[in-house]
Amino acid sequence: MRIIFVRHGEPDYKTDCLTEKGARQAENVSVRLLDEGISRIYASPLGRARQTAQPLADKLDLPVQVLPFMREICWNGPDGKLYDDGGHPWLLGDRMLGEDELQLTGEEWRHHPYFENNCCVRNYDEICAGIDGLLSEHGFERQGSNYLCKAENEETVVLFSHGGSGACALSHLFNLPFPFVCAAMPYDFTSVIILTLPVYTGKHVYPQLTLFNDIAHNRGEQPRAGRAAFQR
Repeated sequence: MRIIFVRHGEPDYKTDCLTEKGARQAENVSVRLLDEGISRIYASPLGRARQTAQPLADKLDLPVQVLPFMREICWNGPDGKLYDDGGHPWLLGDRMLGEDELQLTGEEWRHHPYFENNCCVRNYDEICAGIDGLLSEHGFERQGSNYLCKAENEETVVLFSHGGSGACALSHLFNLPFPFVCAAMPYDFTSVIILTLPVYTGKHVYPQLTLFNDIAHNRGEQPRAGRAAFQR
């Protein structure tokens, strides 16, 4: 089974829709994905993700199935403003990597002051549970740190979502600390990320990352990923 993650196109965050450039990017990525053998299209419920998915859905004559748990994460504390920069997880990840005493291993990041009261942790857990539920429907049951392949499945599905919720999913699938993924693995608007789950019925398998941050379809449209691009 293959899962293709696609981040939404350039958005107008205030209106939760794509800009003209974002619409072009959505069209570009739809053409890029036409020959991938996609059988299902999933998307976050937010407008910018659904609008990015729609050109591909139209071309393949497939419905866009909404996954509420993949909506973009929040990033503030209980008081609504925990940090000067709003507590954006990718910026906090940068800070944490610069703290010599911190080891980004296991679940330690959850107890760091940057994240302990941050609402994004609740969103993270919801996304992890949602991804596991989705994979279970496709024949892969989470057991510990890997997945039991319970049925043959050679499907390719695509999931249109966001910088934050996508980072949560990648963190969980690869058992990597969430702030590490935020800091070390930024990706661009309409970037294509492909994961493969090997089909060995009755055996435990790990997801394999076969493509990351492919934006060749947007050549000339945008710069490579950086902190300014990796906003939401």
